[in-house]
Amino acid sequence: MLHWWWLTDGFILLFAVVSLAYQGSLQMSQAQQQDTAIEQKLARYRTVKIAYDPKALTLSDREQKLVEKLIEASQYLESIFWRQNSHDGLALLRTLESDPNKQPLLRYLKINAGPYDLIEENKPFIGTRERPPGAGFYPPDLTTEEFAHYLKEHPDERAALESPYTVIKRKGSLLVAVPYHEEYKKLLEPAAKLLREASELADDAALKKFLVSRADALLSDDYLPSDLDWLDMRDSKIDMAFAPYETYVDHLAGIKTAYEATIVIRDHEESEKLKVYQQYIDELQQNLPIDKQYKPSKAGLSSVMVVNYNIFRGGESAHGYQAVATNLPNDRRVHEQKGTKKLFFKNFMAARVEQIIRPIAQVLMLPEQAQVVTAQGYFNHTLLHEISHGLGPDFVQSDSGERVPIVRALGSYYDPLEEAKADMCGLHSLIYLLGKGVIPKSATEEQFASYLAGILRTVRFGTAEAHGRAEIIEFNYLMKEGAISYDAQTDKYQVNYDRMPEAVKKLTEELLLIEATGDQQRAKTLFTKFGNMPDFMKKSIEKLQQIPVDSAPQFAFPVKVY
Repeated sequence: MLHWWWLTDGFILLFAVVSLAYQGSLQMSQAQQQDTAIEQKLARYRTVKIAYDPKALTLSDREQKLVEKLIEASQYLESIFWRQNSHDGLALLRTLESDPNKQPLLRYLKINAGPYDLIEENKPFIGTRERPPGAGFYPPDLTTEEFAHYLKEHPDERAALESPYTVIKRKGSLLVAVPYHEEYKKLLEPAAKLLREASELADDAALKKFLVSRADALLSDDYLPSDLDWLDMRDSKIDMAFAPYETYVDHLAGIKTAYEATIVIRDHEESEKLKVYQQYIDELQQNLPIDKQYKPSKAGLSSVMVVNYNIFRGGESAHGYQAVATNLPNDRRVHEQKGTKKLFFKNFMAARVEQIIRPIAQVLMLPEQAQVVTAQGYFNHTLLHEISHGLGPDFVQSDSGERVPIVRALGSYYDPLEEAKADMCGLHSLIYLLGKGVIPKSATEEQFASYLAGILRTVRFGTAEAHGRAEIIEFNYLMKEGAISYDAQTDKYQVNYDRMPEAVKKLTEELLLIEATGDQQRAKTLFTKFGNMPDFMKKSIEKLQQIPVDSAPQFAFPVKVY
């Protein structure tokens, strides 16, 4: 005889078992979905192995030991960047490193140096907390408005709070600026020690001097003397970018610099070919379409151009967007006194053009224009882009006569605006050099087609990344002017060659004027009008799923995070 209570308990037990099984299945399904999503994200990056063959690079035994010291020092800047890029990235790294079931997620965390997707508008891929605009430089709850108000109420603290080399912390109701060399002392001291040890192995006198002065700078945050020493390194086989340079990570005020380490071996033969462009630097400056008062002379200033093989990256340069060239330092005082140095990473350039840019052109551009997208065309614009970072106004002249750094005047608008300025000044200068025959005039179509293919690559980074945001503005503006067009029926993009010069000139003038005047409102208007990706472009990008968005370098040296 069955009792009713036995049946009831039985059903309850059965329901519980089924419920637990369902929940377990649901949890497994969610875990599987997360794993699938991460695998899809990883697929957007093409792993590129960066070989290191000392014999092929003709490095002596002493030079090899020097390189090893630089790589070891770079690991400390990599470690600082993890702390700058997010408040919780380092803790997540340690957690995932001990979980063998989370290796794909760990790999994606390492690509982004934190839980925010650098090529998907900084959306969180671990958890749901939105990225603080100030990354790890500021308290996570600090807003742009609060920071601006605090600066207004505490003008005597402005210099320290707005320094590119301080971290901002709360102390009760106060905001306190902590110098980098204090905040990151435990990581900077061993890095500086290694640079000094490397200097003892350097045979090149300029390299030896720079390594010592850069070691001093790491422990004082005074980078001006060592920046000047770096520009005196004209012929060293081993070169490097080793400092907090770029402000891309700071979305709150656009002023805090992130550490990076980029170690390169010079290609002397290819570097020699670029010397012809150095004689045109001031000529290109004076040719810019803006009033003469905003074009300080560049005559006599250095513009060292180095084609190289990039053997290691750490810090800001190693994560997310992979640069194929850079123009440094960013300090306008250095630009005025001595100029800049351009580094061109030929191994990264080759990977980008062959694996990404040309395949994109074949999918989205008119066939006859896709055919003339070339590595040389893309390199020429990249070259002029980097030269153009050093062109234009150096400072904003305030009403009181004070020379205000452009980055401080424009705040968070500066990075994307500066990238757009370099692109447009680069094209404007390229058109000028085509006219003079420095670049063969027969290459005109190749140049413009390669530029458009580059835009179709970079916009995939979205508006949260400075280069992506810049090129969306460029695309929308040039399309409005009829220099670029889109055919909805064929889903193809094309350059209208005859309209490019005038359209480029107009946008170049606008960007230069915004920088010269430091007009944030004018920058905001430009970004509001042209800074959104068109819906048709979003649909076009969906056709590029089989083409990587960028490369994920795999170096011959291990990457360590302390």
